[in-house]
Amino acid sequence: MPKSKKEFITLLANRMNTNEETAKQWIDAYTDTLIDIFKMGEGVSIDGLGGFYLERKRDSTAFKFNPSQKIRYYLGWSSTYKEK
Repeated sequence: MPKSKKEFITLLANRMNTNEETAKQWIDAYTDTLIDIFKMGEGVSIDGLGGFYLERKRDSTAFKFNPSQKIRYYLGWSSTYKEK
């Protein structure tokens, strides 16, 4: 079952050793910035996570995600990632 935004905020706050309000501000700024990039019709590549991009078709646009090699590795997919 997917994590809720609240659960994600709690996990991120713990990882960052900060409070949940600060983690929420980071998540909101992160997602708002990604949306701004997509609204410009562009994609973004984030090391360790993967690439998000828009695929333009004749009558529509598809939102695509290409996972990083690290994610592919941990999902058991073909990958060039080597665990340290």
